[in-house]
Amino acid sequence: IDGQSLPFPDDSFDAALSTWTLCTIPDVAAALLEVRRVLKPGATLHFVEHGLAPDERVRRSQRRLEPVQKRIFGGCHLTRPVVELLTSAGFTVTELDVFYEDGSPKFIGANSLGIAQSP
Repeated sequence: IDGQSLPFPDDSFDAALSTWTLCTIPDVAAALLEVRRVLKPGATLHFVEHGLAPDERVRRSQRRLEPVQKRIFGGCHLTRPVVELLTSAGFTVTELDVFYEDGSPKFIGANSLGIAQSP
């Protein structure tokens, strides 16, 4: 399914789930607007995504490595600001845990786990 054009009517779902997906969608803003469209008012989007790290030193590494990362890993972006993207699409983030995944280098292991609510 093309996340930027979902084949469902408006207000179809009570919840949605996104797991390490937003990094590879070409137009992530359009995809999130599309998810919001198919969610019922007040429905939830549960997510775990990797993205822009919380500390600047790691962010610098992510910015330097992103061009290589995208080429090797199918367009995967390291520097997408997950929470900012969700709020820009009209979601309200109601629960959030930002953490580094154990055993992964910080530049690829910066994760956001949470719940966002549709308006």
